[in-house]
Amino acid sequence: MSQPPPVRSTGSPPVRPDASMSLLTNVMEHSLDDGYAEAAARRAENGGLPKTLRARLGLAAGLVLAAAVVTVGAAEARVSAPVLAKERVELIDRVEAQTDSVDELERSVEALRADVQERQRKALSEDGGGHADLTGLLAGATPVEGPGVKLVVDDAKGTDQSGDGPRESSGFSDTGRVRDRDMQRVVNGLWESGAEAVAINGQRLTALSAIRAAGDAILVDNRPLVPPYTVLAVGDGEKLSTAFQDSADGLYLHALQESFGIRTRISAEESVRLPAAPSLIVRTAEPETDAAAPGGGQDAAETEKGTS
Repeated sequence: MSQPPPVRSTGSPPVRPDASMSLLTNVMEHSLDDGYAEAAARRAENGGLPKTLRARLGLAAGLVLAAAVVTVGAAEARVSAPVLAKERVELIDRVEAQTDSVDELERSVEALRADVQERQRKALSEDGGGHADLTGLLAGATPVEGPGVKLVVDDAKGTDQSGDGPRESSGFSDTGRVRDRDMQRVVNGLWESGAEAVAINGQRLTALSAIRAAGDAILVDNRPLVPPYTVLAVGDGEKLSTAFQDSADGLYLHALQESFGIRTRISAEESVRLPAAPSLIVRTAEPETDAAAPGGGQDAAETEKGTS
């Protein structure tokens, strides 16, 4: 039997006895993981503190700073509080002083108005003689009470509040709203029918009164009125009511009621009360002197008649 040929060496390094335990060898040689090594290196570069600790320190520093700001602000507020309180007290004192001044001026105005009214009544008495009451009535300077009529004029039900302007003299508007021209005709019709004094919604009318429109509102002597419009007229109630309804202006009002649904009702009243006109315009005036005392009253009376 032949022998196997001898094994020749090829020059390769000899095999380690622990080659079969490579995993255990790797663990022994590399006991610290690469990731942990990198983290340790970064920690050394950043002063040895982890990120979470640095964040907490930063938050704590921010809170301390905020607390310091709040403390300083509170201290300043406590210091400035007396100053603000003093300014508030001074402002209240100024408001109260101005309010007292306004009240004093209002009392002065009322006193002057009463003096003017007294002088007007005196002038009317001196000029009118036994007819002073009639003169004051016609001028609207005094309130009046007596028999008369009550006329209520109101918009149609469901009227569009936008409107389209006053009615033209050539025809009616297609809206059921009462216009300033309608009230002008109503008042003129009452005067023509024999009314001695007229008021609309408590506003006394004189010879200088004006009924105008501002948008959809009706103004009487620049005072806005709202419907329903209640017209009071002093006179013989039954005769005044009949005369007005038979007049052209009464028929005009009836046409508005029939064609556009404007609501009206008129009744004779045993007693109606009308206030005095709010103010009478004095166009000219002269001071009364001792030397011209008799003539002064006459001049004042002429002025008063001019305003009526």
